[in-house]
Amino acid sequence: MSSLDSFFESVTLPSIPDLAHSLIETLNQENASVEEVSDLITRDPAISAKLLRIANSAQFGLPRGVGSIEDAIAMVGMNQVRSVALAACFSHSFPRLPGLDMYIFWKTSMACAGYAEWLARKVGVDVPMAWLTGMMVRLGELLIAQAEPKTLLEIEKLPLAPGMRWQRERQLVGFTEGQLVAELARRWNFPMQMVQALQRSADPLVDQAYSRLGAIVHIAGLLADSHNAGPEHIQNLPSDVLAALSLDADWMREHFPSNADFVDAT
Repeated sequence: MSSLDSFFESVTLPSIPDLAHSLIETLNQENASVEEVSDLITRDPAISAKLLRIANSAQFGLPRGVGSIEDAIAMVGMNQVRSVALAACFSHSFPRLPGLDMYIFWKTSMACAGYAEWLARKVGVDVPMAWLTGMMVRLGELLIAQAEPKTLLEIEKLPLAPGMRWQRERQLVGFTEGQLVAELARRWNFPMQMVQALQRSADPLVDQAYSRLGAIVHIAGLLADSHNAGPEHIQNLPSDVLAALSLDADWMREHFPSNADFVDAT
């Protein structure tokens, strides 16, 4: 593919629910109210039920049960509720594809989101935005599958070490999944900070305009691709990216999260 425009001419943009469009608009509104977001979500009974299930799961460790979207927002936080709702919307917007295990795909996406959230909290980056950006980065692979189904099989061919998928995508398609989903996010009017982070998720230190969120998603993606990663995987992470984020390897080993802690929004 010679350009992003020509690539997107060969795909049909996934259709996302009206709820997702409305929630994306609120991401760009600093004064979006709890009532506004709650009202949007409650219009979709399926997403509302899923959100309440997630909010009441052990992953959030709330002191009491959550019975309404308003309670969920009050106890979990509006940004977190909004992010999980968007993730649930996306998981239903892309079809199952031959050659791609969708259960593993979404499990890896949630792991990337979880690691991104963990790192963002440490370095002072917007936590819900990091979670959502980490969850979205692999969506670009679903666009590749639509445009070039046979190429997907080459990209997913084993062995597939952490980071190798980005290399294969660039070699075979000309773009990484992050660059493709960044363009999709731009067309969906996501905040520019997220678009830039997705663009740089595979090579966060290459561009002059350094994106801390992009560096976070880069590290999170490598850990997610390690499958059931543990503290021993820290030694395999790029030291220059860790240094750019001022992340201490010893702290990461000591506080390494369990995959069981990650929210499953599928």
